[in-house]
Amino acid sequence: MDQPPIPVIRLGDTGEVAAALPHLLGFHPAESIVLVGLRGPNGSRVGLTVRADLPPPAAARALAVTLAGKVLTDDPVAVLLAVVSEAPDDRSVPVLPSGPGEPAPELPHRDLVHELVLALDARDVPVREALLVRSGRWWDYDCPYPCCEPGSGTPLPAGASPLAAAAVADGAVLAAVRAALAARITPPDGDPAAPAMAAACLAEGREHAARLRALGRDAVAAEAGAALAAALADCRPGPATAATRLADARVARVLWGLTVPDVRDRALGLALGEDAAAAEVLWTECTRRAPVPLDGPPATLLAVSAWLRGDGATANVALDRALAADPDARLPRLLADGLAQCLPPAQLRVLISSTLEEAG
Repeated sequence: MDQPPIPVIRLGDTGEVAAALPHLLGFHPAESIVLVGLRGPNGSRVGLTVRADLPPPAAARALAVTLAGKVLTDDPVAVLLAVVSEAPDDRSVPVLPSGPGEPAPELPHRDLVHELVLALDARDVPVREALLVRSGRWWDYDCPYPCCEPGSGTPLPAGASPLAAAAVADGAVLAAVRAALAARITPPDGDPAAPAMAAACLAEGREHAARLRALGRDAVAAEAGAALAAALADCRPGPATAATRLADARVARVLWGLTVPDVRDRALGLALGEDAAAAEVLWTECTRRAPVPLDGPPATLLAVSAWLRGDGATANVALDRALAADPDARLPRLLADGLAQCLPPAQLRVLISSTLEEAG
């Protein structure tokens, strides 16, 4: 299940919300159920949005209960449901005859919509609208008019909507599919730059071990902190750094520095300060270029940066990468559990601040 960026913007018309789903999620959903929490006095603001793959019919009720619990962590006053599916109309449900001896077709996945309505109603949260989004058009499951008959539908509005613009302004990057988010932080198979990066990490690892023996952990932490600060400066957004690509040796220095707990704590705190954007650029670059298992710490830090920005989809794929590097790593496991429970970014910010204060 994925959590998306959460732009604070007033709700427009139904077609606008349907068209903006990819921007709310950070990627184009396919065969998905999406719940959009609605906040504000009249439910006019978009809140937390959660997504899951469409389940088999036997699992619809269990998934409905799970998704309802997740979207309600944001205390919405109402919820908008959207089924995104290319499934054909269901002709197995005889609703009204459309001709002699022929039942009228029904919109697909209505049983899942029904289970979600029941699960949310049990928690006293109404469903504002239930939509089907398919082939560039949208339908309302409850609309009785010809525009929402199975063979009809309303075209999705063209152009950039305020919802989409808000998501982009908030830092969301739209991917074609969820796998494209993972591809952004994963080197391609047969990457010609990978051997050089691996060699740089091996050489830096030997030097890192030698400095630890000769200078001690405190001195090495100070050196690593300085290397981190220099790399961060070269990742700050702006024309002076637009064409900057960190050399393999500098990336390797940062990666090995992140194996020192004090440096890793300092790096975690960067997500809370004015260099949060630069830190996210640095963690993205380090995660993409790092060999296993050195990719674990920057992937974890990237997940934190993305999550605090509201980009749960990127946070999820980054945590997948971190746990693939070290399945027993405590911090990414805790973060993954928190993300699964829809811990709001504001609460994560407070948790990080208190953790860093306790660490001194």
